[in-house]
Amino acid sequence: MPSRQERIVQQRLEKLERIRKLGIDPYPNRYQRSHSTREAVALLEQIEAGQAKKSKVSVAGRIMAKRKMGKSAFFDIRDNSGKIQLLFKDIDRFKPKERELFDDLDTGDFIGVEGSLLRTRTGEPTVDVKSFSLLAKSLQPLPEKWHGLSDVETRYRQRYLDLISNAETRHTFEIRSQIIATIRKFLNERGFVEVETPVLLPSAGGALAKPFVTHHNALDIDFYLRIATELHLKRLIIGGFDKVYEIGRTFRNEGISTTHSPEFTMLESYESYANYLDVMQMVEEMVCTICEQVVGTLQVEFAGNVIDLTPPWQRITLRDAVKEYSGIDFVSFPTADGLRARMRGLDMEVDPESNWAKLVDELLKTFVRPNLIQPTFVYDYPVSMSPLAKIKPGEKRVVERFQAFVGGSLELGNAYSELNDPIEQQERFVEQMQERHGADEERWTIDEDFLLALEYGMPPTGGLGVGIERLVMLLTDQQSIREVILFPHLKEKP
Repeated sequence: MPSRQERIVQQRLEKLERIRKLGIDPYPNRYQRSHSTREAVALLEQIEAGQAKKSKVSVAGRIMAKRKMGKSAFFDIRDNSGKIQLLFKDIDRFKPKERELFDDLDTGDFIGVEGSLLRTRTGEPTVDVKSFSLLAKSLQPLPEKWHGLSDVETRYRQRYLDLISNAETRHTFEIRSQIIATIRKFLNERGFVEVETPVLLPSAGGALAKPFVTHHNALDIDFYLRIATELHLKRLIIGGFDKVYEIGRTFRNEGISTTHSPEFTMLESYESYANYLDVMQMVEEMVCTICEQVVGTLQVEFAGNVIDLTPPWQRITLRDAVKEYSGIDFVSFPTADGLRARMRGLDMEVDPESNWAKLVDELLKTFVRPNLIQPTFVYDYPVSMSPLAKIKPGEKRVVERFQAFVGGSLELGNAYSELNDPIEQQERFVEQMQERHGADEERWTIDEDFLLALEYGMPPTGGLGVGIERLVMLLTDQQSIREVILFPHLKEKP
């Protein structure tokens, strides 16, 4: 026996056939609108204020609701800008072909209408329809609860239904677009040049992560999908660009969590003659500008907390932060075995294969990050955690690096004073390879061409990486990264 869904689809197919027999194309190639729904409502308000006279409009959108009242009917249609009500007054006055077409219209169909603007007794902006056209016949019915589609699996797998059903989802992705546009404007006005670098790379470098591997048939070579844009952007600094940035997709073949996706968008920027302190100031200014221009305030709510993004942000060294929140001074435990034993004394489950740098990072994740509700720069990291960062003057085991945290869970950015000594850089790469030889899935392959480029000289440079999704999560109060990715990856249905 056919399901209810199958019966509805069959009925709509029959309607589609009847419409074709009327000589009507159910999928025309164009419709000329005079106004969006928002513009039509604004025009009505101008007419009511005596600022305009002409009330005839042509609008178009998806039918979201139908209500028959005797010989008349009310529809709600929606376009990208909003919705407006349609009044089909005395359906019998339409021509026979139009009446037949009207009877075969369903929620989900796209229509275009011409008519005059009015406001009903209930105060609803309305188009009094004089003529109408079918623009696209919907064969699948909208979800029964289209006005509040809540099934997470459906929302992610069929994002188009989520966008149809939930204005909040559309708003989130509109905000995302505005954030990216504002970042571009901010950097362009400061003399940065936007560039594009390769996605397919012969070696995986620029970060510690497990890469995706693919094969180039024409060249018969295995390539990695980039895990960072860093090494190519630095090549451009070496080549004479003083300030460059890229906003692009990055791929890491790792786990999925509320803050991690294997495919995500990263902003990376590099500025000659700057260090990590200069980048800190730029991050504050950039996030402040985004908040003011996109959401209109520097105080945003995230995960039940009011976050104040007003500069200056709190600053604390990694050593002091770990010591304050865990009680462990990791400098006092210079070996992995010693630090691991101290961590187990706090009843932590510790991977026996983790090296010293990973153990320190675990202390940061477990004890420090959950306490950093207000925006905070954690800076000055051990050199073993940051193979691409420059040693801090007067220190031996500390590099000029910071991470920006907020909301108790989000890492907004990661920045270095970039290492530009080619000999030291090669030594760091070799050390990283040796430390990660074996079972560790994180790959670090030596990019020989990058090392050769460094030998031609790179000026002092401040580098920055910002996860776009996490910034969007913060400014839209979303606790899952999948809520800010239009088409997140999911397991196949069983």
